[in-house]
Amino acid sequence: MKKEKNGKSPSKRRSPSGILADFAICAICFVFMAMCIYPFYYVIIYSVSDPNQAAAGLLFTPKGFSLETFKSLFRLNDIPGAFLISVARSLIGTVLTLIGSSFFAYLVTNRKMIGRTAVYRIVIMTMYINAGLIPWYMTMKAYGLQNSFLLYVLPGFVTAYYVILIKTYMEQLPKELEESARMDGAGIFTVFSRIIMPLSKPIIATIAVYAVVGHWNSWTDNYFLVSDSKLQTLQMVLYNYLNQANRFQTMSSSSMDAAAAASMITPTSIKMCITVVVVVPIMCVYPFLQRYFVKGIMMGAVKG
Repeated sequence: MKKEKNGKSPSKRRSPSGILADFAICAICFVFMAMCIYPFYYVIIYSVSDPNQAAAGLLFTPKGFSLETFKSLFRLNDIPGAFLISVARSLIGTVLTLIGSSFFAYLVTNRKMIGRTAVYRIVIMTMYINAGLIPWYMTMKAYGLQNSFLLYVLPGFVTAYYVILIKTYMEQLPKELEESARMDGAGIFTVFSRIIMPLSKPIIATIAVYAVVGHWNSWTDNYFLVSDSKLQTLQMVLYNYLNQANRFQTMSSSSMDAAAAASMITPTSIKMCITVVVVVPIMCVYPFLQRYFVKGIMMGAVKG
C-alpha cells in the first residue's frame, strides 16, 4: 500500500453502495428504536395531559397539563398501603432470592457435597415438570401462607433458572482462591460471603434485575391466596381499578364538584396513569444495575 509524504496510509474511499447500506441500516435501527420507545412516551404524555384535550388525539407533545388524575388515584386509601407492600415485597423478596439461589448454587459447585449432581438435576426438573395451579394452591395453603406476607417472598427463595446462571458463573471462578482461604481456616460461610459473592457481582446484579422485576409485576399469588385488604399489592389494586375504570371515575369524582370532575378525569386517562404508576418505578432500577447486566448474563450463560 502506498504511503503519503507524511508517512501515513491514505484513507480508503468508501463506495456509494457502502454508504447507502450504512444509511439504510441506521434508518432501520432508528425506526425500530422509535417503535420501542414511542408507546412508553405516549403513555407518559397522555397521563400528564388534560384528559378531554388528550381524548381528541395527541402525537408528540402533551395537550394541556394536569396531574389531577394522579392526585385522585393517590387519594384512595388503599393505594399508599399497597405501594408499600409492593416495595417491601420487591426488596425483601429479591434479597432472599439472591441469598437462597446463590448459596444453593455454591453448594452444588462444591465437589465435596454428597449427591450434589442428583440434587441439582432434581432442581432442574422443576423447570420442565409443573403440577399446575391447583396443586400449587393446595401446597401454599397447606404451608399456611394464605393471607400472609411470606407468600410473596418464600416460594421464590430458590429459583431453578437463577441457580443455573449463578452456578455456571461460579464454576468459572479460580478455585485457587477458595482453596487458599480454606487453608487459612475459613469456613464455608466465610468463603461464600467474602470471596465467592464479591467475585460474583455481575451475575448477582443480573439476577437482581430479573428478581425485582418479577416481584414487582407479580399479582397472581395475591389474586388467588390473599383476601386481606392490608396485604394487597399495588399491582393487584391497580389491576382491579384498570378493569373498573368507569367505577374509579365515579369514586374519584365524588371528591370534586361535577364540573371539575367531568373536565379532569376520563377512563382512558385513568388507565394511562395506572400504567405509569406501575411501569416507571421499576424502570428506575435499570440504570443502577445496567453496567453489570450484560457482563453477567454473557459470562453466566457461556457454559451449559
